[in-house]
Amino acid sequence: MSRPALPIRIGVLGAAAIARDFIKGSAPSKLLRVTAVASRTADKAAAFARDTGIERTFASYAAMLADPDIDAVYNPLPNGLHAEWSIRALDARKHVLCEKPLAASEAEAKAMFAAAQRNGVHLVEAYPYLAQSMTLEVRKLVNTGVIGKPQLIRASFGIPFSDPNNIRLIADLAGGAVMDVGSYATSFIRVMANERPRRVHAVAQWGATGVDRTVAGTFEFPSGLLAQVGASFATGYHRHGQVAGDAGCIDTMFLNHPPIGGPAAFQLRRGTMGVTPIETIPVAVGNGFLAEAESFANLVSSGDLAAWTGATAQESIDIAAMLEALIKSARQGTAVDI
Repeated sequence: MSRPALPIRIGVLGAAAIARDFIKGSAPSKLLRVTAVASRTADKAAAFARDTGIERTFASYAAMLADPDIDAVYNPLPNGLHAEWSIRALDARKHVLCEKPLAASEAEAKAMFAAAQRNGVHLVEAYPYLAQSMTLEVRKLVNTGVIGKPQLIRASFGIPFSDPNNIRLIADLAGGAVMDVGSYATSFIRVMANERPRRVHAVAQWGATGVDRTVAGTFEFPSGLLAQVGASFATGYHRHGQVAGDAGCIDTMFLNHPPIGGPAAFQLRRGTMGVTPIETIPVAVGNGFLAEAESFANLVSSGDLAAWTGATAQESIDIAAMLEALIKSARQGTAVDI
């Protein structure tokens, strides 16, 4: 398939609130333009377009996917619809930037990447923090052995949600803390570990709508690495990641848009003792949607996988498997193989 020229023309599936943030954040880019939005009704699409300054509207998702003037699709639909509509977009020969979590199961994730491969287009999972200099620098330090071999990784993310009508709390749409904030924490663990875990044991508190409100789990990796994950809709806002190696430790808030949510810096200890000084490493500020969108545009226009700073296909498949196993383990009350 021929590669589209810059700027990449992106269509948005649905009128989700996060889509407004993506459009606003990516607006300064010269590498892409959000040119269209599709909704289930013409009125809803028109209202969204007026609010966001988008030129074109479609009264159905299918109509937008059939338009040859759309190069790529941003999919911010509810979690339970990610696989269906991403596959339909890929089969329409559109590149896809799909909101996290990519899929509700490992099987769905594999089917999505299979669709991308058979159509010669790219599918990637949207995690703005992975495009930020904060996370890029942390990954470099971990991968180059600055803190030695990772032995323990911790990641937790919590933010309160209680409205039963919020899609995050609707079980049929793959809601729950694990599939929302937990996807960030789980993805952090997977990309920092550089391997797929083999087992997880999780416990949960369940909400009135049938979804998980708070979950804690422990992943075991083939190398002996252990990782602890936390996700909650019942706590005050917190977002923290730690990679502890046998020669040092890194603490980060792995933010989407530093300094929003916390300082544009992370902490590094080069050494194993408590008296070893802690360095504060400053990083560039910026909007994660912009960084992520430009990385996606470079991937689509060049075809070079190295242009994409986010999760690889295998990492996204593994993240889906980890999320699925977390929920299964919490429901069963036993450890689950991944």
